[in-house]
Amino acid sequence: MSNIYHILIADQISKKGIAELRSVAQFKIDEKYGLKENELSQIIADYDAVIVRSQTKITRKVIESGKKLKVIGRAGVGIDNVDVDAATEHGIVVMNTPGGNTIATAEHTLSLLLALARNVPQAHVSMQLGEWKRKNFEGIELYGKVLGILGLGRVGREVAKRALAFGMKVKCFDPYLSPTKVKNLQIELVNSLDELFPAIDFLSLHAPLTAETEGIINKENLKKCKQGIRIINCARGGLICVADLAEFLKSGWVAGAALDVYEPEPPPADFPLRGLPNVILTPHLAASTVEAQENVGTEIAVMITDVLCHNIIRNAVNMPSIDPKVLSILSPYMALGEKLGIFMSQWIVDRIDTLNIYYSGRANEYDTSPITRAVLKGLLRKVAGKEVNEVNVMFLINTLGIEVQEVKMSSGGEFTEIIGIEAKTDEQTYQAASTFYGKSHRLVQLNFNPIEASMEGILLLLENKDRPGIVGKVGTILGEHNINIAAMSLARAKAKEKAISILNLDNVPPSEVLEQIRKVEDIYNVRLISV
Repeated sequence: MSNIYHILIADQISKKGIAELRSVAQFKIDEKYGLKENELSQIIADYDAVIVRSQTKITRKVIESGKKLKVIGRAGVGIDNVDVDAATEHGIVVMNTPGGNTIATAEHTLSLLLALARNVPQAHVSMQLGEWKRKNFEGIELYGKVLGILGLGRVGREVAKRALAFGMKVKCFDPYLSPTKVKNLQIELVNSLDELFPAIDFLSLHAPLTAETEGIINKENLKKCKQGIRIINCARGGLICVADLAEFLKSGWVAGAALDVYEPEPPPADFPLRGLPNVILTPHLAASTVEAQENVGTEIAVMITDVLCHNIIRNAVNMPSIDPKVLSILSPYMALGEKLGIFMSQWIVDRIDTLNIYYSGRANEYDTSPITRAVLKGLLRKVAGKEVNEVNVMFLINTLGIEVQEVKMSSGGEFTEIIGIEAKTDEQTYQAASTFYGKSHRLVQLNFNPIEASMEGILLLLENKDRPGIVGKVGTILGEHNINIAAMSLARAKAKEKAISILNLDNVPPSEVLEQIRKVEDIYNVRLISV
C-alpha cells in the first residue's frame, strides 16, 4: 500500500499550486494560515511536509516538534523565515523556488524607478486632496540618464534590459561577475564602488545580504554619489543604513528613494523614512503578481511531489543528492576542498573568468562533483553568504559567468592526495593546492611553488620581493602590537624574485597594523585570511 503523506500549507499559495497537490492520491492536504510559533509547534508533528511563503516562521522549536517532517517548501526565493541549520541537523530538506518571481521583481523595480523620476505617488496624493500643483511635481526623464546596478544576478539583468529600452545607460558593479557574462548586454562593468557611485543618476540594489554588503548604502558611500541621485531597493532591507539615507534625503543630496524591502519587516512606527516627501514606500510587493504567485505555487507543489513520491530533490538549499556510503568517503575531501575555496576567495582580488579544480588520489575513484561543489561553496561564501550551499552553488557560478572544469590527475607528485585550484582572471593566474596532514589541512603549493602551511585559523599572506629583512620588519611590527606568529612558510620560484609568505597568527591584527605592513618597502600585497 502506498504511503499517505500529510502536507500543511501554512501560507496562501496559488490555487493552481494547491490543485496540483490535491491531485496526488498519496497526499492529504490541510490549509491553516496565520499560525504562530506555539500553534504551529503543537500540530506540526502530524505532517510530512510544510509549505510557507514569507509570513510563517519555521523556527528551531517548530522543526524539533516536527517528528515526521521531511520537507520544508518555501514558495519564493528567500529563506529568512526558515531555520535552515536546524532543518539540516534534523535531516529535513529545505527547498525554494528561485526563478519564479524574477520578472515580477524586475518590473516592480522599474515601476519604482519611474514613479521616483516623475513623482507619481506624491502627485496622486495631491490630486486626491483637490489640489492642482503641477510645478511642485516636475520630474526628470530616464532617457540618457545612467542607471547603476549593484549586483547583476537574475533580477539585475532583467532590470538592465528594461532600462536600456528606455534609452538609459547602464553601469554595474559586481565583483564576482565574469566580464564575458555581460559582453553582449550593452552594460558597462565597473571595477569598484568608487568608480560606480560618482557616475550614476539612479542606483538599483540587487545584491544578496552578506557580511560585505550589509549596510553598504551608508554615509561614507553616499558622499561618493553625485548630488541628486535616486535610489531603489527591491532586494534586501539590510543593504541600507536607513538613518544615513534619511540624513542625505533631508539635505537634498539624495533626491529620492523608493523602497520595497525593510529590516525588520514590517518597519517600525518610527521608521526614519516614513513621512519624507521624497520617499516612496511599498510593502514588499515586488513578487506580488498573479503570474509570479502562480509560478512559485505550482513550482513548489511539483517539487514537494518529486521529493515525497519519487525521491527526486531539486532546488534544495541544504542537501546534496549523494549516496550515504559515498558521502562518508567523500566528506573529508569535501571539508578540505571547502577550506581551500575559502582561502582562495580571500586571496583573489580580481574577477575570475575560468576555474580549474583538479584532484589526485582516492577521490578520483568517485564522482568528484560533490567535492567541486564544496570547493565552490567555500569560494562563493564571501559573495553569497549563508545562501550558498552545495546544491545552489553551480547555479550561482553560472550566474556569475565563471567557467569551471574538473581535472583528474593520475599523480599528485610527492603527495598521494591532492585538491588544487587554478583560477584565471584578466590580470593573472592564482594557483593553490592542498592535502591532508593527519586530520588537519595543509597548503602544499602556491602559484606552482612548493610551500608547507597550515590552513587553520588566521593567516597573513604577503606577496613581496624576495630579499633579506622583509619578514624581519613584518615580525617586528606584529611583535610591537603583541601579535604572535605561530608558524611561517615561504613559496618562491627563484631567489631575489617574487615570493609569497604565509604567517599563521594567534590573533587578528588591527587594520592599522596591516596598513603599516603594506608600507614596508617591496611588499606588493597584504591579505588577511581567516579559514
